[in-house]
Amino acid sequence: MNAMVLHRPGDRLRLERLARPVAGPGQIQIRVEACGVCRTDLHLIDGELDDPILPIVPGHEIVGRVSAVGPQVSGFSLNQRVGVPWLGWTCGKCRYCLSGRENLCDAARFTGYQINGGFAQYTVADARYCFALGDAADAPAAVELAPLLCAGLIGYRALRLAGDAQHIGLYGFGAAAHIIAQVLNHQGRSFYAFTRPGDLDSQQFARRLGAAWAGGTDQPPPAALDAALLFAPAGALVPLALGHTEKGGCVVCAGIHMSDIPGFPYARLWGERTIRSVANLTRNDGLEFLELARQAPIHTAVTVFPLERANEALARLRSGASQGAVVLDLG
Repeated sequence: MNAMVLHRPGDRLRLERLARPVAGPGQIQIRVEACGVCRTDLHLIDGELDDPILPIVPGHEIVGRVSAVGPQVSGFSLNQRVGVPWLGWTCGKCRYCLSGRENLCDAARFTGYQINGGFAQYTVADARYCFALGDAADAPAAVELAPLLCAGLIGYRALRLAGDAQHIGLYGFGAAAHIIAQVLNHQGRSFYAFTRPGDLDSQQFARRLGAAWAGGTDQPPPAALDAALLFAPAGALVPLALGHTEKGGCVVCAGIHMSDIPGFPYARLWGERTIRSVANLTRNDGLEFLELARQAPIHTAVTVFPLERANEALARLRSGASQGAVVLDLG
């Protein structure tokens, strides 16, 4: 099979011929139809994540078809459409796993980071962490579904941690924010989009999706926020967001990596404001969000590249030149 492989942080991905992986006990083999390109892939390539398994096939927003079922697997059938997220394996035995907090498992392994991912024609995945996806005639195309498997899921968990906030700031209006914006519209909540200063295209995109206001991170919103979701990996945004958040509100940092948070006056935090992070996802998050995505419904805006142009897709994501999500099409 063809795969794009990272051998060393800082290198470009290499197109290589690899043996097709075989599904072992508890696993399914998947013929990949599409895989989203996520900012976490950039963090991996840039060496900002500790302890990757190298060489590695990146990609953790996988949509594909079951092509083989390993021993000790039930509930999946050949050619069934499935999705594979970032969280790829947990021990199932620790205090976190046993208390419904498997996203915090110390032994967890992650797709496209410690387990070969979806920048390949085939992959294998732990069946426990695969989601059945709709296969009706009117179901979205694989390239439109792929961003839901991380941008959507992590965005949804960040939104859940914000509670019932009604006025929500979205910092960084990329793949996750454009999905969560549609969830907020569906729920009748208001959102305010913060982009890089001067990024008028992203601001206009946010307005088309129903933003109550859109502007640069150097501008104040017209109203105080009940919560802020930070999708941009810039620590300097944390005190800025706190400064725009009402008493009792929260700032949720949704990325796996963020630059250092600078010092700020305690007055910005006082008033029972909180700062919290999102770590990965749980299977229950996935089930809840994918059901919500069917009800909303959510339409992802995607810029599509073939597998062999994965480096170009990563560069497009890094530059912020595309609105919505960037996806590799392997169908």
